[in-house]
Amino acid sequence: MIDQQMPLRGGAARIPVRPRTGRFLVLAAVFVCAACGLVYELELVALASYLIGDSVTQASVVLSVMVFAMGIGSLLAKRLRGRAAVGFGLIEAALALVGGMSALVLYASFAWIGESRPVLVGFSLTIGILIGAEIPLLMTLIQRVDRQDAGGAVADLFAADYVGALVGGLAFPFLLLPMMGQLTGALFTGAVNAVAGGALVLWVFRRDLGRRSRRLLILANCVVIALLATASVLVDDFERAARRAVYGDEVRVAMQTEVQEVVLTGSGRDGLDLYLDGRLRVSSRDEHRYHEALVHPAMKGAHRRVLILGGGDGLAAREVLRYPDVTSVEVVELDPAVTRLARTDPALSRLNGHAYDDPRLTAVAGDAFLRLRATRERFDVVISDLPDPGITASTKLYAAEFYGLVARALEPGGRLVVHAGPPSSRPATFWTVEASVRAGGLATRPYRVDGRVTGFAAGPDRAAAGRAEAPQDWGFVLAARQEVGPLGMGPGAPALRTLGERELRAGLRAAERIRQPGALPSTLVHPRYWEEP
Repeated sequence: MIDQQMPLRGGAARIPVRPRTGRFLVLAAVFVCAACGLVYELELVALASYLIGDSVTQASVVLSVMVFAMGIGSLLAKRLRGRAAVGFGLIEAALALVGGMSALVLYASFAWIGESRPVLVGFSLTIGILIGAEIPLLMTLIQRVDRQDAGGAVADLFAADYVGALVGGLAFPFLLLPMMGQLTGALFTGAVNAVAGGALVLWVFRRDLGRRSRRLLILANCVVIALLATASVLVDDFERAARRAVYGDEVRVAMQTEVQEVVLTGSGRDGLDLYLDGRLRVSSRDEHRYHEALVHPAMKGAHRRVLILGGGDGLAAREVLRYPDVTSVEVVELDPAVTRLARTDPALSRLNGHAYDDPRLTAVAGDAFLRLRATRERFDVVISDLPDPGITASTKLYAAEFYGLVARALEPGGRLVVHAGPPSSRPATFWTVEASVRAGGLATRPYRVDGRVTGFAAGPDRAAAGRAEAPQDWGFVLAARQEVGPLGMGPGAPALRTLGERELRAGLRAAERIRQPGALPSTLVHPRYWEEP
């Protein structure tokens, strides 16, 4: 049981420094704790967006739950004002441990359980309560060391809090994330949090602590720092074990780029998988079927100059370069690490037919939206080989405004083909893409192709179940500035490995059978992609 500390009302605290110095130290602690609190918040948003997807939803959940919890924490802190120093010290130790370990636990739940949402809400609630309890106690402490009017104390506290939040918000993407990564960055932040909170109480307010309180705070902070230090030493082993649980035992390449996490597994032509941000993007077992359905219907007609948006793996380019009369292919990929991997990795470059060695191909690192907005070039074919549409960073690349830019970049007889997600499991999204393409000023012809992709078993038995074959279909929208024409292959098309014109025509009829009339286009200011990817 915590012994009663010195009463805080009336008179200045018996502190080992001058009042102004004590006030400065309290404000410095506010600054550091605010920076750490915002890092925890951003880390939860970033990791949840990566693991779960739909960054807007994850940010909304984290922010709303945290703000609500901060109100609860402020109310609960009223009971601790009589023991503000020891209360603040214990809260900071708890916040350092919970916030520092949050990324590890969230990633572990994703890797071994397969469900991260309850853990995300739990951490948002707990961290919010602890952050909310800080300000009332700090308000008591700052008036304890330097008596001033309440308005002035509040102004000073919030100024330090907001400046600290600014520093933490900038440090996360520009310092912690690139230098340490999400797991080590969160652990380091927790250690800084524990040191700042513990040092303030155990030094500046040590005379307000009884012997038991002092020992308890020393023990709590030592345990927290020891746990965080141990976790930081073991974080690489943990990450490897979690990666094996998620991707299997054949991980060959795993790297965190400035854009995303890139993982390559397997090494053979029949066993190569490419994951971007935890989601399977390429499987050598069926990628030919996908890329043949994506590329070849759009190549019917003039196709001397081709623009590929996304497709940094080089697989769509491989199909385009099979046409000898193609004179230039430009691949616009946001993440240059993907194109570098496609060029240099022996297995992936063999799968893409060494497309990057072809002198007709040019790789451009950049945002496809900005590339089209800036260009005045014209293309015969534009191939949009992008991740499934959703409320993510790629949403603008499925907006009506983007397709308007594509229409401007097409030759009068040019064609666009868009990967629009699976119609069977996400029909509203598929038809929203089709409506958005039409809103961009293009005529459309939607079609679908069945396939089989390698995925993961869902639910709590996911780790034990391992890989599982799951039926999947792919949806595409073929578009043109003028009438699209019949779906099929051109007279000079190469022989396809898995697909025929009869199947394409059947895919056209299958798509029309599930058409959703009245679908509205998605725009930059009104995105309409809401289904789970």
